[in-house]
Amino acid sequence: MATDYDAPRKNEDDSESIEALKERVPDKLSGSVDVDDADNPSGFELPGADLSDLELDVVVLPPQQDEFTCVSCFLVKHRSQLDHEDALGPICVDCAA
Repeated sequence: MATDYDAPRKNEDDSESIEALKERVPDKLSGSVDVDDADNPSGFELPGADLSDLELDVVVLPPQQDEFTCVSCFLVKHRSQLDHEDALGPICVDCAA
């Protein structure tokens, strides 16, 4: 048997009026907002949050033997990223391109 999927489908259950549907749903839920946000775990800070009272401890390592600081981009890179040394200092491959 062929089915016409474009034809409107009506059952006896669809004949209920909007008022009858509204009576079944309690009014106390109509104006409430879901306060529990499952997408935002409690430990997650939103962008723009005030973090001025937060104290951070960062360990700064001294330059290693196989690293250099590019004088163009000022990033610390591995010696394998060294393109050439200028009169000012070392230049990385990214800045030399």
